[in-house]
Amino acid sequence: MTAALPALENFDEDAWDDLLNYIEEKRVIPIIGPDLLRVQTDRGLRPLYEYLAEKLATKLSVDPGVLPQPLTLNDVVCAYLGQRGRREEAYTRLRSVMREVEFEPPLALRQLAQITDFDLFITTTFDPLLEKAVNMERYGGQSTADVIAYAPNRVQDLPAERSQLQRAVVYHLLGRLSASPTYVVSDEDMLEFICALQSEHLTPEKLFHELEHNHLLLIGSDFSNWLARLFLRMAKRKRLSDPRDVGEILADDHTMKDERLVAFLQQVSVRTRVYGGAESFVADLHARWMKRQGNAVSSASGPAIVPQRFLPPSREMPENAVFISYAREDLPAVQRLKAAMDAAGINTWFDLDRLEGGDDYDRKIRANIGRCSFFVPVISATTQRRHEAYFRREWNYAVDRSLNIAEGGVFILPVCIDDTPESEALVPDKFRALHITRMPGGEPTPEFLRRLKDLFSGRRA
Repeated sequence: MTAALPALENFDEDAWDDLLNYIEEKRVIPIIGPDLLRVQTDRGLRPLYEYLAEKLATKLSVDPGVLPQPLTLNDVVCAYLGQRGRREEAYTRLRSVMREVEFEPPLALRQLAQITDFDLFITTTFDPLLEKAVNMERYGGQSTADVIAYAPNRVQDLPAERSQLQRAVVYHLLGRLSASPTYVVSDEDMLEFICALQSEHLTPEKLFHELEHNHLLLIGSDFSNWLARLFLRMAKRKRLSDPRDVGEILADDHTMKDERLVAFLQQVSVRTRVYGGAESFVADLHARWMKRQGNAVSSASGPAIVPQRFLPPSREMPENAVFISYAREDLPAVQRLKAAMDAAGINTWFDLDRLEGGDDYDRKIRANIGRCSFFVPVISATTQRRHEAYFRREWNYAVDRSLNIAEGGVFILPVCIDDTPESEALVPDKFRALHITRMPGGEPTPEFLRRLKDLFSGRRA
């Protein structure tokens, strides 16, 4: 049995060490709530959803002076319905409010995104700030993270088992901002989503399997007493008093003040612990994780160096990119190749999903080969075995484009990642006339990187 996460009221160094070990083993899932969403407005730093409630009230001609303070979206929507307003209008007006202002992700979200051992983020908010933080900190601002939104009328699950995820995933458990009523704005919406999530036919099964079998960090949640109990029960899919080998941490600004909820958790859900303050918890966690990463690679000869990490390609190929064509079995070597080229400042792109089917997919690939700066086919024992595969079509598309390139012009740069003999390589004749660079395991030589950078410089000259 795995030890449960200890009480954070007595969170000593051993306890932090245990938590960080679980995180490094990818056995912890952060669940992000609105307490972390403080943004800079014309009236200073404010909770995002309080700001949105005020703006929505103006859009819907609701008088905020007659409503409880601080204003909530639920208060505004209920008042609007009391004025005989149409419920659907609240969602499209809210989307308009969000389009009128561009908020930067708060520091706490960026700190969580920097903890690269987190590969699955769940948010109970509908705004885009978490995905923006992940894309900013991990993918250079490109829209690369997989963003998934649940809705009772459109059940979307994780794209694969968690161990097979290729990109960071941000999952909007209570819906994502839209002009349609497909996300939680009011308490009534919350009831509908909670009922749907517990329905046998409307549950995202892969996601809930992960919730059930991993430690959970509920950070910045605004769940009230009974909603917090219900959410934990729903996530763990068993009585909270039953023995289990994973625990939960509630890090927010209000749970500790709810004596009845704290008493319930202490007496019934002994694997659940409470920490006061969402932002302080994230800051402490981030500092400790970063220190660990530095210690892991530091040496007596110099300062700590952050290990190089593979950044998956964006969905759309950027301008002036190197197109890497490969067999799916060679993905680990291609990831190393891309990481080294990224570190050298060379834009790269390859298709990570390897859909290999459909006219739309083929048009996309052919168009990318038609506009990439250089084409790098990866030759290996795998490509030798696979006499029929989509990468061979990519190679022929590259050969077709090369027919329009002047004699002596460089476009195709073949590489070989193992000991496959050049004379036996099953490649187009065009490749045989070119120099094939050896890079065992996908590790490019300094000479190859230097040559590519010189080729790019020559094009710009």
